[in-house]
Amino acid sequence: MRTTASSSHSRLLPIFFPPAKWWHRVTPSNVKADLIAGVTGAIVVLPQGVAFAAIAGMPPIYGLYAGMIPAIVAALFGSSWHLVSGPTTAASIVLFSLLSPLAEPGSMAYVQLAITLTFLVGLTQFALGLLRLGVLVNFISHSVVIGFTSGAALLIAANQIHHFFGIEIPRGSDFVQTITALIDQFRHIDPMVTGVGLVTLIAGLLCRRWWPRVPYMVLAMGVGTLAAWILETLATTPLAITHVGALSASPPPLSTPDLSLATLRSLAPGVIAVTLLALTEAISIARAMALRSGQTLDADQEFIAQGLSNITGSFFSAYVATGSFNRSGLNYAAGAQTPIAAASSGLILIGLVTLIAPMAQLLPHAAMAGVLFLVAWGLIDWHHIHQTLHASRAESMILLSTFLATLFLNLELAILLGVALSLGIHLARTSHPRILFRVPDPQHPRRRFTSASVRQQCPRIQIARVDGSLFFAAIGAVQKQWEAHSPLHTHLIIVASGINFIDLSGGEFLAQEALKRRAAGGSLSLVRLKESPRTLLEKGGFLDIIGRERLFSSKQEAISALFAHLDPAGCRLCHQPLFKECASQEEFHAPPTPVIPLSTPLAA
Repeated sequence: MRTTASSSHSRLLPIFFPPAKWWHRVTPSNVKADLIAGVTGAIVVLPQGVAFAAIAGMPPIYGLYAGMIPAIVAALFGSSWHLVSGPTTAASIVLFSLLSPLAEPGSMAYVQLAITLTFLVGLTQFALGLLRLGVLVNFISHSVVIGFTSGAALLIAANQIHHFFGIEIPRGSDFVQTITALIDQFRHIDPMVTGVGLVTLIAGLLCRRWWPRVPYMVLAMGVGTLAAWILETLATTPLAITHVGALSASPPPLSTPDLSLATLRSLAPGVIAVTLLALTEAISIARAMALRSGQTLDADQEFIAQGLSNITGSFFSAYVATGSFNRSGLNYAAGAQTPIAAASSGLILIGLVTLIAPMAQLLPHAAMAGVLFLVAWGLIDWHHIHQTLHASRAESMILLSTFLATLFLNLELAILLGVALSLGIHLARTSHPRILFRVPDPQHPRRRFTSASVRQQCPRIQIARVDGSLFFAAIGAVQKQWEAHSPLHTHLIIVASGINFIDLSGGEFLAQEALKRRAAGGSLSLVRLKESPRTLLEKGGFLDIIGRERLFSSKQEAISALFAHLDPAGCRLCHQPLFKECASQEEFHAPPTPVIPLSTPLAA
């Protein structure tokens, strides 16, 4: 009993106290790096939070509230070392589209709906995590992650173009509209604003190159702020350099979701949509960060963490939070080593808003843009892109499709498209199992089996090795190959060691094949059938039709069993022995007849 209780406790501890998994990484040097990354992330979220709140139709301060408590809870209960949760562009846009028909954006009724929706989304995420549906994230392939990351990196840079060059770009512009606006307004680029951005960018590059231990993002923003101050001091006329601006110095107030029947009924249709979007975005970003850091991600724990962050956030005036590509990439690039970085970012943000919020007016938007340009560049995995494009056409198509969809559609659709393509290509591959027709080599002293196309086949016995699963989508391809290559063979021996899975359609197919060959005076034999496929055949009653006596542990055993019951008269069709058992057939020396050549084996 003690052992059982201890085992149960050890399984539950990581779920409700995830730091148990990464606490060994907490060292003085790592904590220092985490705190530096936390400061950087807290500074960056100041302008972003305000912008995202405006997109969501929420009062500006609520964008910062969404980056406080949710970031802390998601970091402490998640498994990712670098994922930072908070307000995002995609979540803000979806929130606005769902709630704007129900209430006036910016009103208290609108805020109440947003908080209630956040609570319901968090509850759904938490339930999915407890049900261990994080396995769904396994359908997001490596190529999807790389394409998504690269596309999102360009979106991050594109979203900062108006701040970097000091031009006007309509809010909500997509990637194409942003680039078009930049080209159209090229003559109107403000040299002073661009100068501040360039100084920040160069300072960050030089710091990263020559002083890698110095937090280059903080230094770059400091240099950019100083450059803007000097330019504004020396200028005789006001410059167009914009700043983050002063914020309201208040901690997140307590709030309560409205769980009335009318509210729940109005929000129910949007809960699943927001939940899927938020989880897809968070897990994809966490996967991208884990890929870079070499970490093993626990998707179920991330579902739980995202759910708890939104449930808790709904009681602290936060609207829907999910993984942020900007801040997660910044967190990783800033040298974060553990989730303490993301958690400290939320805590530091509370301190910044409550204590020194007015100082935010000194930070230029152009300096922020320069730093985010560096982050965007660092997110593009050039090595794996080059490797994928040269190694596989299929994976290249997935990568490029996801990349283009991220740029020209939206984040959630890009990921779903990548997943759909990955599954489609996987099904196309698995629906054509590799079948090799095997024969003994008469020239080999031990008559070793070979698949060489120049060998001849026995007209009565055929041996086929199947490498792949026999399931509903593969039956047609398998049947077509067998009909094309074994119409004259009455006995078929299937080497099943490469069959990992058989479904009911596969079991039915094997049973019908056995009946067909038995009616022609032959048989179907299975060699080295694995336990899982055998269990299916047995439970489905297919093994009774095939015959339990037709299961063998080796090819030689199956061949010997067949020759023990073969009619020697049938061997008159042969002119050369393939099997060593042929010598025992009395009619072996019959006049030769034309041989049947072995066709070239079909590959998957």
